[in-house]
Amino acid sequence: MTDDVPACPECGQPMKSGGFVLVKREDDGRRTCRTLLRCTGRHVWWRWADRPEGPLEACPVPELFR
Repeated sequence: MTDDVPACPECGQPMKSGGFVLVKREDDGRRTCRTLLRCTGRHVWWRWADRPEGPLEACPVPELFR
């Protein structure tokens, strides 16, 4: 992992880690963790933990992680 603090794609504020969520990945059927990221503007994003260079995606159920 990198020490760089990503900026929220929606509002540009710095984000901080919100932990991990274990989910089933559709493209390969594996159970894999997603890294949760939140900003102070209450936007919740995630990406595959084993693909840190991958894009951030808007979390489809942000109310579960606030």
